[in-house]
Amino acid sequence: WVRDRLDPRSCAKQNAMAALIVLFNLRPGVTEADYEAFARDLDVPTVKGLRSVSEFRVFRLDGVMGTENAAPYRYVEVIDFESMDALGADMGATPAMAEIQAKFGELADNPIFMLGGNIA
Repeated sequence: WVRDRLDPRSCAKQNAMAALIVLFNLRPGVTEADYEAFARDLDVPTVKGLRSVSEFRVFRLDGVMGTENAAPYRYVEVIDFESMDALGADMGATPAMAEIQAKFGELADNPIFMLGGNIA
């Protein structure tokens, strides 16, 4: 599911450190406790164990700085990786990753997957 959305042409420098940044809210009926348990107990430890991944962080957003407004997205995931090809291969390599991707699809409401490269 995620692998199909990763396009290596999106990263300008294929050999530079890159990041997959995912912005999302939860689907109706999914609680923060549901998602956060999934992230903490299954998603983060499994993805961090992939050879292509150097770091994986999840952030809960509380609001827009300097305002009373809620953030447009409740969660941000940031996955740092070294090779687009290796990340794509790792994402499709095991039944565990397929299960994680399916579960994420059940929890996240229309996630936005963005690719970027480290510039500083």
